[in-house]
Amino acid sequence: MSQLNKDILFLLFEELQADSKSLFSSLLVNKLWCETVIPILWRDPWRYSINYKNKSYLFAIIAYYLPVDIKECLIIQGINFPPFSYRSPLFNYLSFCRSINIEIINGMITIGSSLAYNQFLLQQEFYNLLITTCLELKYLDMRSINHQIFYLPEAKARLETLCELNCNTSVDPTYFYGLARICQNIQKLIIINNTIKVNHGIAKLVEVQENLINFEWNDDLDGFYYSMEDPYKETLLALVKKADVLKHLKISFEVVEGIEYTLLQELLPKLNKLKSLTIDDFIFFTENQFDMMVYHDIEMLYIDCITVNVALSIIENSKGHLKELLLFKFLDCYYFLDYEENFNEASLNFIHKICERCPSIECLSLLFSPTIEHFTEFEKLLKVCQNLRSLLIVITNINENETFEKILENGEELLRTLIRSAPINLREIRFFDDFKFSLQALEEFLKKWRGRPALSILTSDHIYKGEDYIKLINEYKNDGLNVL
Repeated sequence: MSQLNKDILFLLFEELQADSKSLFSSLLVNKLWCETVIPILWRDPWRYSINYKNKSYLFAIIAYYLPVDIKECLIIQGINFPPFSYRSPLFNYLSFCRSINIEIINGMITIGSSLAYNQFLLQQEFYNLLITTCLELKYLDMRSINHQIFYLPEAKARLETLCELNCNTSVDPTYFYGLARICQNIQKLIIINNTIKVNHGIAKLVEVQENLINFEWNDDLDGFYYSMEDPYKETLLALVKKADVLKHLKISFEVVEGIEYTLLQELLPKLNKLKSLTIDDFIFFTENQFDMMVYHDIEMLYIDCITVNVALSIIENSKGHLKELLLFKFLDCYYFLDYEENFNEASLNFIHKICERCPSIECLSLLFSPTIEHFTEFEKLLKVCQNLRSLLIVITNINENETFEKILENGEELLRTLIRSAPINLREIRFFDDFKFSLQALEEFLKKWRGRPALSILTSDHIYKGEDYIKLINEYKNDGLNVL
């Protein structure tokens, strides 16, 4: 194994790039492995699960590369540097780095000094060092930034190659104006909205991008606010001009009183090149609005607040590329069902359309009534959709209040259907709310599932925390069963 071709090793370690434990262990195997892993680890050294405030190793390595005169000046200011071996580093680590994470660097710098002014000096020198040394920057997380790094020497040469930017709306607009002059090829832009103030700089940054493929907006507001100005409008209007290149869109809005969210509903139909669309929380859509949202290339769709009839419009407008369809994400389904006309017919048609239009589906959420017709159609779906690996199921009867015995009966029928027809790729089943299986039905299911691939069952019902259920589940854990 240690003699594997370096190119093959590199490809293997690329697959493990998010697994710091495996990569760190691989460093110790031999010289070849170490030389192959180091560039991968240092490409984005901020991404791993490390408490950077308490770990001085990364701080010491970066500080080692500071010019001697700069370091001496900082020491005179009272800044402490961890001791470093007198031997030179085996690698020029910073030359492999392709990313800067302002927030993590700011936290790590507290190792050198607890004084705000000293930390400010350290930040400036660290940013200057990274901008100068990192040969080609691809990723920048500029949350908590308080230095206009685009004025640093060589900033233009480094930042113009930026592909991904993570920022928040509390950053002063002038920082975004500065970046907009240099960075015009950002492909992925992630915005954390932590203020209700309008940030014109972000809209400008969006406007100048030539190849914006992926856009995320995530509200992170502490509580409910009232705003006279719309903090979303200008950015959304700039975003719609990127309709020809935009492929992935994720929107998560919170409630801000005084703001109308109809603009997003009007703009979404214009973004008709989307391959993935995620809309979280409370944004509502009517059937007419979704009729105008025609995404022939859509592969992944996550939408929270949606009825079955509206979901049908999505399936009708797709062209068979859907691989992930997660609707009713927070599953306030009973709220929506109160307004759903002909729910039984619509949900039955929805399952049928999945079979017809989405044979390659891999991740799917279903909401249907426990009728014979629904179970029959559901079994057909399992037989057709052989790539299905994750299934979220909500079974509810809005026409009558079901007894506990009837709920158990529904659960037993569902488990029998899964045993008969579940595709071999199925690895995860999630059940919502008070969906229940009797101890006997669950045991029969687990016996018949034995010998198949490992399966995770996720449920929110506390019945499975009972002593008898826990004992039964533990008996099958060695077979790969995991019940959460």
